[in-house]
Amino acid sequence: MVKFKLNGRDVEIEEGRTLINYLREECDLTSVKNGCGEGACGACMVLVDGKATKACILKSDKIEGKEIQTVEGLSDRDKKVFAYAFSKAGAVQCGFCIPGMVISAKALLLKTLNPTLDEVKKALMGNICRCTGYVKIEKAVLMAAEILRENRDVPTVFCKGIVGEEMGRIDAEDKILAEGEYVDDMKINGMIYGFALRSKYPRALVKNIDYSDAEKLEGVVKVVTSKDIPGERYGGHLKKDWPALIEVGEETRYVGDAIALVAATSMDIARKAADLIKVDYEELEPLSLPEEAMKEGAPKIHKDGNILVREVLKRGNVDEALKNSKYVVTNHYSVPFTEHAFLEPESAVAVPTEKELIVYTGSQSVYDDLHEITHLLGLGEDKVRIISKYVGGGFGGKEDMSCQHHAALLAYLTGKPVKMTLTRAESIKVHPKRHAMEMEFTTACDEKGKLTAMRAKIIADTGAYASLGGPVLQRACTHAAGPYNYQNSEVEGIAVYTNNPPGGAFRGFGVTQSAFATECNINQLAELVGISPWEFRWRNAIEAGQELPNGQIADPGTALKETLLAVKDVYDNNEYVGIACAFKNSGIGVGLPDIGRCILEIKDGKVHIRSSAACIGQGLGTILTQILCQTLDITPDKVVYEAPDTRRTPDSGTTTASRQTTFTGEAVRVTALKVKEDLNGRTLDALNGQEFYGEFSGVTDKMGSDKKNPVSHVAYGFATQVVVLDENGKLKKVVAAHDVGKAINPKNVEGQIEGGVVMGLGYALTEDYPLKNSVPTAKFGTLGLLRATAVPEIKAMVIEKNTNDLSYGAKGVGEITCIPTAPAVQGAYYKFDGVFRTKLPLENTFYKKSKK
Repeated sequence: MVKFKLNGRDVEIEEGRTLINYLREECDLTSVKNGCGEGACGACMVLVDGKATKACILKSDKIEGKEIQTVEGLSDRDKKVFAYAFSKAGAVQCGFCIPGMVISAKALLLKTLNPTLDEVKKALMGNICRCTGYVKIEKAVLMAAEILRENRDVPTVFCKGIVGEEMGRIDAEDKILAEGEYVDDMKINGMIYGFALRSKYPRALVKNIDYSDAEKLEGVVKVVTSKDIPGERYGGHLKKDWPALIEVGEETRYVGDAIALVAATSMDIARKAADLIKVDYEELEPLSLPEEAMKEGAPKIHKDGNILVREVLKRGNVDEALKNSKYVVTNHYSVPFTEHAFLEPESAVAVPTEKELIVYTGSQSVYDDLHEITHLLGLGEDKVRIISKYVGGGFGGKEDMSCQHHAALLAYLTGKPVKMTLTRAESIKVHPKRHAMEMEFTTACDEKGKLTAMRAKIIADTGAYASLGGPVLQRACTHAAGPYNYQNSEVEGIAVYTNNPPGGAFRGFGVTQSAFATECNINQLAELVGISPWEFRWRNAIEAGQELPNGQIADPGTALKETLLAVKDVYDNNEYVGIACAFKNSGIGVGLPDIGRCILEIKDGKVHIRSSAACIGQGLGTILTQILCQTLDITPDKVVYEAPDTRRTPDSGTTTASRQTTFTGEAVRVTALKVKEDLNGRTLDALNGQEFYGEFSGVTDKMGSDKKNPVSHVAYGFATQVVVLDENGKLKKVVAAHDVGKAINPKNVEGQIEGGVVMGLGYALTEDYPLKNSVPTAKFGTLGLLRATAVPEIKAMVIEKNTNDLSYGAKGVGEITCIPTAPAVQGAYYKFDGVFRTKLPLENTFYKKSKK
């Protein structure tokens, strides 16, 4: 046994054991998060004799006689300081990385209480944050250092909670001090563990599955194959093409396909049992490229063929406009799959009770989970209840089933509580990615630089299953012409099945890809006209009352030109500078049902907000609290925000399409107005026990509407970003001006912008998801995620113009933040070395040298 001190007490641990396993499983120290298990993310950071160290790769034989400290073991003074500083700075979004950040900060402050920004960045180099962009975390560390250095009392914070106030997040302290619960932090009496055996090959015929040896292993409770599924085997968001388990006689479609499930008394046993399952495969050649899958005679990945969907959008007369244009440019662009890399791997806990099956998840919609799980189990929706715990990041990657349906199936069949948590390696293989796309764009203008026409063809690799490939392609097409005032456009988009991991929802939802192409083309046109890229965009920028390329009339809150003016000085006064504009819808739109819902319950003098809208790091609970406080003129201490729960919270749709602030925010506002009317000057106690329901439905026109000016979406956000390089081609500064309508919480909005910019910088320069014959080859540490030391100065500029009553004028900002970044980087490098790059991540830059 190995003896050491843990948070001030003497403990011992068997030799050869991983420290993270001991801390989480034996000591219930859940501040030590298992983000990657390979020493790359820093979520498991602990202090070892005062030095920040990753617990996931630290074995017990290395800690004999040492002193280990976790967030739980910090002094009360330290806890108060860090809780205040991280909350006040706005450093907390999904929160999963934050305890690890606190530990790295504490290690730095043990060395110096007067650190420089560079020293803070270096101290955080071992920690990944995917949400915040690091800016506000660095500010929080400097703030904590100042309080400790000057031995000041921690200030008391009071917020009115009104719209426009920089109120601290309602869940910040829970996340900073690891007092809140993510799914993998849960333990249930009698709980067993689930594990999925996944396909050895991206494409292979499964001829036989023999699990007899696995069943014999001591500790194995049950092995499940497709024949054990009581309901429908195929699931999926919009198209039921994704089998929960591959059956004998069926071909696998990618390496994430589950062949069998094992339930056992420990995760180690479950994995050992999976290794004992013998699968007889007939390996087949995978279709790794869309062009291969589109060839005549290509093997069919699905019975309906290899084309998921084709979109054709036409407006005006493109042929005539191109013929009469002074300048025309055509380029082919290639953008890769990219991994969401949320810090919390997917996890679910399913608990059978006499009344119902309860499934705890961390996904982007409890109702999506409910529909998929009841479909799989063949149960009525009254027999399953989904409850959300904290969600450790999503970005679109937690919209599909990952393990929650498998955990539910195992719990249903065994009658025991089951936890199923994906390893990072599984997560990288299994969940859908940002679509790889091949795009050919032609863009034209007249001699004065006024845009005249564009034509585009987009081929999207939708991978093995549909997921949300159809809507992603549609959004790439509908936004392909950019936020400009011209009416001749023609776009053809094709989403193609391959044997690659599925393409699905990812922040930007297809627009990230098509905006890269259209904005880069615009830079070439500006050069041909002889004006600056800023001036070119100014001359074409959409204004209120004009028609967007899709025919929708831009509303009075349209502020693209205001974002351009906001960045003009930095653009004009730097040499190596790139610029790009973008627009992105709020809400699903295009004639589809799109409803935000809310119940306000008055209980013991407080108002409970009940809505299923998921907070995945964007701070939705805080936003809804502020909207409620503004409407009812109450303070946040009178508000309780409840977690999404299909028994208590009405279906407010998926957290996707930058919709929840606008849609559920408006649902809260209209419901609060009903409460206000009934209060009529009385106190909340007068309404004790009453519930009020409200909703907001976004009415839009369907795709292909024959209206001259269809309403495709209830709102659009607009943005301009400028990227500045130094004389070495290194990122120096990013200025991001975003039209958000009305910032319910300006600090929240800034954090969203900063995080989105860093994600966009990674997309532009370093991130990739390489495949070899359809098999992913990346680990978390090789995905190219930017660390604090690589992030330049970021200036977020919040533009507020909208006076619409809808959610007090707020327009979703989650997705648009990462859309203009990559083309702005491309433009900066074009200025730097004259090379016009058309492939992401950009090659031969300071960050990625050309392959020889």
